[in-house]
Amino acid sequence: MEITRDRAAGTIQLSNQQATQALLSQHSMSQCKPSSTPLPTGVKLQADDSAPAPPGYSNLVGSLLYLSITTRPDIAQAVGALARYMSKLTVNHFNAAKHVIRYLAGTVNMGIVFAKGDGSISLFGYCDADYAGSLDNRRSTTGYCFLCNDAIISWSSRLQQTVAVSTAEAEYMAAAAAVKEALWLQHLCTDMHLLMQPTTIYSDNQAALSLLRNPTTSQRSKHIDILYHFARERAADGDVNFVYCNTSSQLADALTKPLSPHKFQQCVSLWGLS
Repeated sequence: MEITRDRAAGTIQLSNQQATQALLSQHSMSQCKPSSTPLPTGVKLQADDSAPAPPGYSNLVGSLLYLSITTRPDIAQAVGALARYMSKLTVNHFNAAKHVIRYLAGTVNMGIVFAKGDGSISLFGYCDADYAGSLDNRRSTTGYCFLCNDAIISWSSRLQQTVAVSTAEAEYMAAAAAVKEALWLQHLCTDMHLLMQPTTIYSDNQAALSLLRNPTTSQRSKHIDILYHFARERAADGDVNFVYCNTSSQLADALTKPLSPHKFQQCVSLWGLS
């Protein structure tokens, strides 16, 4: 990991330029035509019967996973989707992985930029879900991200453990995952003797927000596993504060599914990547 400090601008950038360059060279794609997004808009990977992937696919996905969990949240959704097919790799999955590399070829120098603040801590997050996005088992993808003073510090793109029967349920499960991360970040800040306020988490689903705020049981929520209801309890206790945001302002959207170049670049920019 490279740490670049600009004292004049008061910024610090975290990046993996050397590892990215090595990955491009290893697969002979240093001079390839860059792509604007990690995966084409609307692409949904699935198990198929095409030809087996060439040797080296596992190592490629492993290298991409390392980048996605350190300094490149912009490829987290694409790499998470690719990693689901490690047991049966096909040439279609390999081509999708090469598309991610093409995106990295145009963004080698990209990293997370932290700007100098005024000493206060502003921690907030976004959570989202891609309802029934998996074509193999119809499970939804949970995506959340947390920003500290306008720079991303924590993110996740992960397939949910059970099948959600509605968009509201999928978003509710995503909210529970975000609450767990928010509480961990609060404990970390407490250990660092930083004064914390209740963490605000933004969601773009009104039905899920209604479930979080309303303790009553209804036909649409009584079957939801009890482990997801702790999010409602934490919201009632004031540990977290859920707020509605418009879908166009949902920064976790890029962690749930492939987006259009414009929407993707908007998310990446607001994460503090440059």
